[in-house]
Amino acid sequence: MRTEVRYFTKNGGTKKLAESIAKAVNAEAKTVDTPLDKYADVVFLGSSVYGGKPAPEVVKFIQANAKNIGKIVVFGSACTGKSTFPAIKSAAAGCAVKTAEMFFQCKGQWLFFNKNRPNDQDCSDAADFARKQIKILGQT
Repeated sequence: MRTEVRYFTKNGGTKKLAESIAKAVNAEAKTVDTPLDKYADVVFLGSSVYGGKPAPEVVKFIQANAKNIGKIVVFGSACTGKSTFPAIKSAAAGCAVKTAEMFFQCKGQWLFFNKNRPNDQDCSDAADFARKQIKILGQT
């Protein structure tokens, strides 16, 4: 099963999660500016919440790479409890790309809120989530 990790970040929080996930699934974390050069069975796709939505760059990545994506697994962080999952799932569906039903979300830092988040425990939890998703998706 070929696995890729892509993310968008403005302050580095989603990058920390992406690097933990990539290490857990033996992949390399790359920004959404890096296209998929070939088909990936699973793409872990991360974004924080910006104005209540994922970054537009994440949606553009899905649109530009849809033919090379088997299934998207969403991860991210947010200052609030809001998740990018519904918007990413909708964008993926619009491109005929499937998303896993489970997603990873943790607190993210914004200004003075949730200082130093995602933290080491969040990154460890993201890695555990990724390993479980690979196991589940490998059985389907």
